[in-house]
Amino acid sequence: MFRFSGRFPRNLLGIAMAAAVGLGAMAGPALADRITVFAAASMTDALKRIGSAYTDKTGTEVVFSFAGTGALARQVEAGAPADVFVSADEAWMAYVNKAGAVKPDSIRPIAANSLVLVGPASADPLALEPKALAGRLDGNRLAIADTETVPAGRYGKAALQATGLWDTVADNLAPMDNVRVALASVARGDTPLGVVYGSDAHIEPKVRVLAVFPANSHPAIVYPAALTKNAGDGARGFLDFLTGPDAQAIFTDSGFTGVGG
Repeated sequence: MFRFSGRFPRNLLGIAMAAAVGLGAMAGPALADRITVFAAASMTDALKRIGSAYTDKTGTEVVFSFAGTGALARQVEAGAPADVFVSADEAWMAYVNKAGAVKPDSIRPIAANSLVLVGPASADPLALEPKALAGRLDGNRLAIADTETVPAGRYGKAALQATGLWDTVADNLAPMDNVRVALASVARGDTPLGVVYGSDAHIEPKVRVLAVFPANSHPAIVYPAALTKNAGDGARGFLDFLTGPDAQAIFTDSGFTGVGG
């Protein structure tokens, strides 16, 4: 008959300790408790606040990667480890959807924006007409996101064309990787004027809105979001949160126009 002596043999003790460590690891935070979001650079400040609010509410960590929408879209298309993709326009969302990189039934608008002309904080308002714009530039360049690949640049080009200003500035553009770089260029004084989103001007005290482009001078600026094809189980909760009242209040406070319920 076996009698317990009160001591484990060393080999059995080691096995028991290893098992306990393994069970502890299994009970710890899982990868599902972390959501990775690829989002347009213009959403940096608002989404960081929204991510913190979501973490406070659910305990789920939200990690962001911000860049120009075109660059992020190609990464999502290539299978980058993102759970949610937030685009600065519907064209790039259509691109990743056609590529099968996002879940079609999850696509939804989460915010909208305006387009503005900014200058130094000390500058006077400016009329959106060729002579006034040329005079203020005085041979210098206009900061704008890349007009071929970045949504803010495409909106900007459309607005400049619609207002009859394109021919005045077409040869004096300073195209940037994304709209936040264009904003920083004006804030530093590298360029005297820039075309950015209203939400960008809202968060930068070193610039002033000199003019607002009419809403009908460019396509509607809508930010759609979607789950990627490889999204984790917890990602839909964050996507739903983006159109809820807490996130929408943050978008509005950050200079965006909310579109959720």
